[in-house]
Amino acid sequence: QVQLVESGGGLVQAGGSLRLSCAASGRTFSSYVMGWFRQAPGKEPEFVATISWSGGTTYYADSVRRRFTISRDNTKNTVYLQMNSLKSEDTAVYYCAASSIPADKAMDNIPMYEYWGQGTQVTVSS
Repeated sequence: QVQLVESGGGLVQAGGSLRLSCAASGRTFSSYVMGWFRQAPGKEPEFVATISWSGGTTYYADSVRRRFTISRDNTKNTVYLQMNSLKSEDTAVYYCAASSIPADKAMDNIPMYEYWGQGTQVTVSS
């Protein structure tokens, strides 16, 4: 069982930056692929990024590539999402999720992620 708690969301102006954190409970954090997803009001959940167990492999949605960076610290059981050059269309609730499936298989496949956090709101004002 893994419990995930996101933090770091808030209100930011377009062009600004935020860093989201997701703290995981449990001693097997390093055995999980970690992903970030987001959901805007009235829209379907959207894949943002995922990172492999070791942190050596990352995947990004086209909409965030070169602006967002996913990273993890397995000694702190934490995964991060650094978000730069934020746009109004990045406004959403951001969720972290954990998967025991390899990153290249889990990717943007929501059912592959077994555990989810409660989400943190990110609002970008234009």
